[in-house]
Amino acid sequence: MSAQSDPATASSPGTGDAALARSSALMASGTLVSRLLGFVRTALQVTAIGGAAQVGAQVFDIANKAPNIFYMLLAGGVLNAVLVPQIVRAFGRPDGGKEYVDRLVTLALLIMGAATVVITLAAPLVVRLYTQSWPPEWLALATAMAFLCLPQVFFYGLYTVLGQVLNARSSFGPYMWAPVLNNVVAIAGLVAVLVLVPDAKQLDATEWTSGQIALLAGTSTLGVALQALILLWPLHRAGFGYRPRFGFRGMGFRTAGRLAGWTFAGVVAGQLVFLLTSKVMTRAGEALAGTTTTGAEGASSASYTAAYLLFMLPHSLVAVSLVTALFTRLSRNAGLGEVAAVRRDFSAGARTVLVAALLSSAALLALGPAIADALFGEPAIGPVVVAMAVGLAPFSLTYLAQRVFYAFEDARTPFVTAVVVAGVMLLADVALLLFAPPEWTVAGVGAAMSLSNLVGGVLSLALLRRRLRSLDGHGIDGYRLLRTTVRATIIALLAGGAGYGVVRLLEPLGEGRAAAVVTMLAGGVVVLAVFLVLCRVMRVRELTDLASPLLRRVPGLRGR
Repeated sequence: MSAQSDPATASSPGTGDAALARSSALMASGTLVSRLLGFVRTALQVTAIGGAAQVGAQVFDIANKAPNIFYMLLAGGVLNAVLVPQIVRAFGRPDGGKEYVDRLVTLALLIMGAATVVITLAAPLVVRLYTQSWPPEWLALATAMAFLCLPQVFFYGLYTVLGQVLNARSSFGPYMWAPVLNNVVAIAGLVAVLVLVPDAKQLDATEWTSGQIALLAGTSTLGVALQALILLWPLHRAGFGYRPRFGFRGMGFRTAGRLAGWTFAGVVAGQLVFLLTSKVMTRAGEALAGTTTTGAEGASSASYTAAYLLFMLPHSLVAVSLVTALFTRLSRNAGLGEVAAVRRDFSAGARTVLVAALLSSAALLALGPAIADALFGEPAIGPVVVAMAVGLAPFSLTYLAQRVFYAFEDARTPFVTAVVVAGVMLLADVALLLFAPPEWTVAGVGAAMSLSNLVGGVLSLALLRRRLRSLDGHGIDGYRLLRTTVRATIIALLAGGAGYGVVRLLEPLGEGRAAAVVTMLAGGVVVLAVFLVLCRVMRVRELTDLASPLLRRVPGLRGR
């Protein structure tokens, strides 16, 4: 662990910390609204086209998930790793980095545009990559939907590029609020499906018309496009006048290319394994739908998507919001060689992320089945949520540690971590494929995710400790990080136990969505209250410090 004598580890909140907390709170509020709308969207989708066992739900899930997978494969991690550090460093150029940023953005958009055209034309192959023994009529329907969904790859890329330019200029809010528009448009499309195609849930694969496919898949793509295009307005207001510039030689892109190469390799490793994971889940879904066996009750790939939405909510609210605001500062301090400042920011960020993630894990472990049933009306999602929840804290820690490496222009170390995580997941996929019954396969995928995230979190911290110690002789402020982890884990166990007690107490209410809603709300209040009280008693202040900018905006709490 790092020595406590390092003065940089003494965290006294200053103006920079207050600005960071305000930016994080602003982004978290946008993320919260977007995620809540995402739950509405998912619930409407289940109502409109069915759940785990319905053909339309499974087919659309693959078609609409593919753009996200290919975007992450081609550019998602690359753009997030490369753009902010390069743009921040470019601000020191004589022209403020204008020409460099214009060319960097132009190059990124050209690559994304060309890749999107190729991927869209290859829609039949894309569908086959992520399915397992689907009958021809399912493949035909999925391919038709994929042709309309795959152009999302370009718009996801555009959204990320424009958003990272805004983030590098310390304008964080629009990037997190833009997905709200995406969800509003998608919800409108699903409402239209409910009204115009009320029997969509019962349709066989051969009964979907081209108009119905266009309505469902087309509105999904329209939402992603508008999510990206709306960022042009805040960019204009921020004074960024983008001008396409070509001719990329001599612009110093070699470092960016090296970072992109390592990051791309790490994403490829993860996505190749997810290819097998997807096949494992779709095989289970086929069995549940009765296409390869007589069927059984359980979770499918569509259930995984809903469970992952719940898993990502707390990560997006705290970890993504905080780290997005922190990444610009980390990149600036790393570029200036201010290792002590990087350590201080990492330590504060890691402790906040840990406390928030452990609170969320406690809630999901105790209330996961009730939450899934209340929000989606699909009991099969609950065990998947519970299995994923165990790995939430190390997943968020890994995310932060990776950004520290990227700030130092080191993408090779995160690649090592990504390969190890992928290897653990690969072994688990093989075991599930060979031994797991269909009704428990997707829950097993969730458990495998938790195991791989735990391995990745421990490895990331060990590698980051070694990196910082090699730079100035100090580690990662390990004593305070360990102390906070131990205290927050004890608090989470007690709060989760209290929440589970509420679940058992309310069992006489019986099954059904109404009972699940009551259990979710009552249990959630108990988990949150016990967690906050114990945090105060045990002097764990990270969540209070993070939430204080929002609390001061609440009438009656100003000045407290």
